[in-house]
Amino acid sequence: MARTQRLLDLLQLLRSHRYPVAGQDLAHTLGISLRTLYRDIATLQAQGADIEGEPGLGYVLRPGFMLPPLMFTREEIEALVLGSRWVARRTDDHLASSARSALAKITHVLPDDLKDHLAATHLLIGPASDQKPAKIDLSRIRVAIRDEEILHLVYADEKGNETEREIWPFALGFFEQARMIVAWCTLRQGFRHFRMDRIERMMPTGQRYPRRRQALMKEWKAVKRIPDQPL
Repeated sequence: MARTQRLLDLLQLLRSHRYPVAGQDLAHTLGISLRTLYRDIATLQAQGADIEGEPGLGYVLRPGFMLPPLMFTREEIEALVLGSRWVARRTDDHLASSARSALAKITHVLPDDLKDHLAATHLLIGPASDQKPAKIDLSRIRVAIRDEEILHLVYADEKGNETEREIWPFALGFFEQARMIVAWCTLRQGFRHFRMDRIERMMPTGQRYPRRRQALMKEWKAVKRIPDQPL
């Protein structure tokens, strides 16, 4: 295994553990000797990785370390390009701009051979299917989800009948035909999916809903029998 890939695998392994892991266990998982493991940990520490621990006590990676872009593989670069292009074409203007900005930052610090590979990538995103334009600002929905804020909606069903809803938004879904807000609806006392193109008006309340977003997401997945997706 190339040393760069081995260092990347070690970082990813440490990131998957919240508590110290014995050096012997790390070395066994990676298929390397303890001596090589200690040398690799020292290398990562010299590059700025906040790895704490010592032989006999175990090692843990503290949050906040940013992986140097030069350690991306070619397939990871392709995944980043494809994801950024999808976001730029399928979401709101703020996210699209952020996706392009992030990709530009990554491109700026890549080694020349990876820059060439990125520029020549063959992965493209086709045009989105026709969607009815939303009457509300998607970026404001994202803020409400982050802040766990109650929203008041005037919502129209497929026949145009309007109802007023108070919702606790906790996720957004992007589909070919529509964009959905996943939320707890106080009117229906259950989880509901609201098409953004059917929201006639939206009024932020400035009030925080009484549950945590992560708890709502977990319960919704259990109800819908959706397995957790590892990052």
